[in-house]
Amino acid sequence: MNETRAVNTMRVTFSARSENEAFARITVAAFITHLDPTLDELNDLKTVVSEAVTNSIIHGYDNDPARFITIEASIEDETLHLIVSDEGNGIEDLELARSPLYTSKPELERSGMGFTIMENFMDRFEVTSEPGRGTRIEMSKRIESKKALFN
Repeated sequence: MNETRAVNTMRVTFSARSENEAFARITVAAFITHLDPTLDELNDLKTVVSEAVTNSIIHGYDNDPARFITIEASIEDETLHLIVSDEGNGIEDLELARSPLYTSKPELERSGMGFTIMENFMDRFEVTSEPGRGTRIEMSKRIESKKALFN
């Protein structure tokens, strides 16, 4: 008998408003609680979600609260797969945008470290974008349960 593992999934779409960044962080954190992540893992994931959502709000939509951001998440075994997407401006030069310290909005005193942080905090990180059609960030991270640390 072949046993197939059920994959737990969620999808949430919300207005591209800065106050919803906290909602996005908490939603993803709540979704993975049954994996019993360490505080460091939880903080890393919340940071990654914040960076991705903030990029969509500021760069993708130019702070237009009438637009929407979608987060899709799934858990397979102990691995979180996360997608944050928008249908905004897109990115003209993806290689340049992924360069540390680059920002397309220096007047907003942005650090230009969002993609670098996401890439360093996750096991897998991929960005696809098309000018005028939006950006999709796909990431994965294996969650090492605290329970395993004490056994």
